Amino acid sequence: MRNLACATLLFSLVSSLTAPSLYSQIAHPRDSEIHNADTLAWWYTTEALSNDSTEGRDTGTAAYQRAADYVAERFRSAGLKAAGDNGTYFQTVPMHQIDIDAKSAWIDVSEGEKSTHSFNLRFLQDITVAVTENLPRDTGGALVFRGYCGKDQMKEVSGKFVVCFGTQRAGLPNGGERANNVRTAGGVGILNVDDPYFTIEPPRWPFAYARSVSLVTGTAKKPAGKPFLSLRISADAFTHLLQYTGHDAAAILKNGGAKQSLDSFNFPDAFRLAVHLETTEKDISSPNVLAVLPGTDPTLAPEFVVASAHLDGYGFGTPVNGDKLYNGTLDDAAYVALLIQMADDLKSGMLAAPKRSILFSAFTGEEKGLLGSNWFVQHPTIPLKQLAADVNLDQLRPLFPLTILTAEAVNDTTLGETARSVAKTMHVDVRTDAEPERGLLRRADQYPFLAAHVPAISFIFGYDPNTDAERRYREWYQVRYHRPQDDLTQPMNFEAALSFNVFFYRLVEAIANDPKRPAILPGSQFEAR
Repeated sequence: MRNLACATLLFSLVSSLTAPSLYSQIAHPRDSEIHNADTLAWWYTTEALSNDSTEGRDTGTAAYQRAADYVAERFRSAGLKAAGDNGTYFQTVPMHQIDIDAKSAWIDVSEGEKSTHSFNLRFLQDITVAVTENLPRDTGGALVFRGYCGKDQMKEVSGKFVVCFGTQRAGLPNGGERANNVRTAGGVGILNVDDPYFTIEPPRWPFAYARSVSLVTGTAKKPAGKPFLSLRISADAFTHLLQYTGHDAAAILKNGGAKQSLDSFNFPDAFRLAVHLETTEKDISSPNVLAVLPGTDPTLAPEFVVASAHLDGYGFGTPVNGDKLYNGTLDDAAYVALLIQMADDLKSGMLAAPKRSILFSAFTGEEKGLLGSNWFVQHPTIPLKQLAADVNLDQLRPLFPLTILTAEAVNDTTLGETARSVAKTMHVDVRTDAEPERGLLRRADQYPFLAAHVPAISFIFGYDPNTDAERRYREWYQVRYHRPQDDLTQPMNFEAALSFNVFFYRLVEAIANDPKRPAILPGSQFEAR
């Protein structure tokens, strides 16, 4: 890799770009914090993609399309070849969107018609609903509590709402298992109670909106069976719900958080939950942005290293501290910007041309369920057998010095050893995920590649326990994750950002130039059977 100190030419390159609607007239208040030209150019592109005019780039919106047009133009300006549909930079991803109208939704709990204990659960503030295709408009029923909602706890729940402790802890029923147990036993719905003791990723309220977006495959069918509601309730609302029942909410929450036994009980007979929901549906589409830099080696060039990040964000949602625009700066505009920065550096000669080809992929719909990456893997514009690896950029928070990287699937493919070798030269320690209960491996766009047996890897800024780095990391998830506060003004460590950016450049270079193709290791869950 060429000397990044030569990056002073990048400012003029960025300033001369087309697609000015996202870039022109943007103030740059953080210039004094950034002391490296490559990082400055990267941050300018981040500003272009996540300033307020981009409206959070929600999937299927005009704002997302403007961002996609900008990324495509930047790829074109960097000399990349179109790799989307019909000779374009875009791969259209057809989707279907269902929204609950938050203004008309209401969820009430009452103790009979003459009760003085009736109260409203504030939609998106105290309680939310998983949006599905067969949501009933009005649902009512008695309430029962069934602990962790294992199969053996599903007694006398038919026709009722079953309240469950919504644990993510290993060894206990997960969300899908709880819902299946309740549905199979005849419950009309499930209320998953937040675990306030799951501090590695604490519950966050409010929710931006209640919405589902799914891929349109042409073979989808309406869900069979009776309508079923899956709700999530905050620990505070659960405490309020139990105050007239004679049960100790604090003790239940504490015991659940510690994986202790939880006794089942029924709410008083008069207690009823009533739910009213109004939905709207529409078909939408939103493109992946795909571009290729051809490799230089005749033998290796037919193989591609995928460098990916997701372009979509949340858009407008429930206000938090008076702000309703979810800009998504670190999640994930900054790392689409890093794809663009690498393309610019390759064009300028600051990075050496790779032997394998590189597929630059800005995916849509990640926040709605990895939709763009799943669509690409199901409908590849380049045959899957030619994809040597995916390096995915997401879940990256440069908030403190970079000395540790957590790598997802690090022991599943040979990419783990390559990453460790590159990181060692930078005095960075690559570690396995110490918090697998969070499920981060399956929550980002590397997962569809792994599921299709394509070696893939992703990274998280790591830390040692009980350090300032951990404090900063936890604070980000409490205050900024999927919130309007993930914006251009948030605390940043630009030296750490530079370190990771250089690591990424070197890793992609190492993968692209290695004569030996990456492979999934024997015994991995992703090994082809």
